[in-house]
Amino acid sequence: MTDREAIELALALARIAADAGEVPIGAIVLREGVVIASGQNRTLRDNDPTAHAEIVAIREAARAVGNHRLNGCTVYATLEPCAMCAGALIHARIDRLVYAAPDPKAGAAGSVLSVINHEKLNHQMSVESGLMADESSELLKAFFKERR
Repeated sequence: MTDREAIELALALARIAADAGEVPIGAIVLREGVVIASGQNRTLRDNDPTAHAEIVAIREAARAVGNHRLNGCTVYATLEPCAMCAGALIHARIDRLVYAAPDPKAGAAGSVLSVINHEKLNHQMSVESGLMADESSELLKAFFKERR
């Protein structure tokens, strides 16, 4: 699966979240090029403030591989992870993060905070951003415009 195909899949999950009234963010986890887990924001549906798309996907991936360490995995997300999700990616030992749009209000991969790849932390990962950023941003803008 290509990076673009993975982000497109994450965007499809984000649209499902939006249809359910959730902030439209989606995430998937790949291992050896195969999707092993997916997630979408579920905070409202689950009454769980930690049910961000990345967390949901990481939990599913850990169950799928039978280990809390997700070495060799790539997470694809439609939005730059927040501090909570960035911390979870680090603790899970994710090898690579690819996200679509930056989050100028809560991004923890460099936009607001630099949690990912902070020099004092014991785990570093490859980070790429911007792939399909416009599509992701437009989805978020349309969602919030509809609610105002």
